[in-house]
Amino acid sequence: MNHRSPPAPEPPDGGAVLPPGDAGVAQPGDFDAASARAGTAARFAVAVRQIEEGGLRFPLPGGGATGLRFAGLRGVAEEDLAVARLVEGHTDALAILAELDGPPPAPGQRWGVWAAEPPGEGVRATHDPTADAWTLSGLKQYASGAHSCTHALVTARTEDGQRLFAVRLDPAAYEPVPGTWPALGMAGSDTPDVRFDGAPALPVGEIDAYVRRPGFAHGGVGVAACWLGGAHAVAGALRRAAARRASPFTDAHLGAVDIELYAAGLVMERAAAEIDADPQDTGGGAAQRALRVRALVAACCERVLTHVGRATGAGPLCHDPRHARAVADLTVYVRQHHAERDLAALGAHVAGRAET
Repeated sequence: MNHRSPPAPEPPDGGAVLPPGDAGVAQPGDFDAASARAGTAARFAVAVRQIEEGGLRFPLPGGGATGLRFAGLRGVAEEDLAVARLVEGHTDALAILAELDGPPPAPGQRWGVWAAEPPGEGVRATHDPTADAWTLSGLKQYASGAHSCTHALVTARTEDGQRLFAVRLDPAAYEPVPGTWPALGMAGSDTPDVRFDGAPALPVGEIDAYVRRPGFAHGGVGVAACWLGGAHAVAGALRRAAARRASPFTDAHLGAVDIELYAAGLVMERAAAEIDADPQDTGGGAAQRALRVRALVAACCERVLTHVGRATGAGPLCHDPRHARAVADLTVYVRQHHAERDLAALGAHVAGRAET
């Protein structure tokens, strides 16, 4: 999963076979990763259709309505964080294509942004000068929507450096790798490794244009909006517990959670206003702002998870499948924030030593 680490419009919701009578036989409420992926894919398709029809609005960042964009992402995430991961990728792709003059998406296309670059094989782009054509080969990790996206923006190595490419996900030259996302958290986001084998690709922007554009930082704040929506979803179990029975301990935890969510919401609103005031980052503050916002929202999520867990105990985790999934999903998704590594990057900005 990238960036990438965006109040809401209305959002779109295999175990082993054991002998009969065995206590381990899968029951209707048991977790099924394949079903989770299928359900998320269906809701993602509905969301994309609503975006095309104007029922869900995600204005481009920096266009004067960035707050609406972030609120929309937060709202989808509060309903279903895995769906939000795919919607965030699709809307980020639309913004990237607009910013880098890429090909405009056609109706019905569902886009992902696959730009994670962990250690490993990675993806290599090869240019055929005779045909003036590019192809991609290799392994891309954290490819959210691997089975449900029709197209993706993919970072790849070239002889001159990293470059972004638009790829149609044709099964003839592209395949998700089975068994590469065993996690329960974000299982619905369908984020395995994928392998390209000579996939035709169209370059989008020049070398390093993807990471050097102002929208790279703006997109990172959009991911934090999804995290915040996930935190609101987790907090729902605590709100329901407090409404059912008065307890000073439950109320204290709920008060602490309310402060966290309120403060993070204000920070998101401030960030949206700053992006709209300087969409091209002429002041040079976009990267530092994104690091600040992501760190603050990530810390908010971690504290919300702790408060809700301490206040409600094992009950909702064991008996409320929606809450259990919300906790598992947020725990995984917020790890897109790289903890002390990102804090060190922020500190370098504050100290005036950040690389430009």
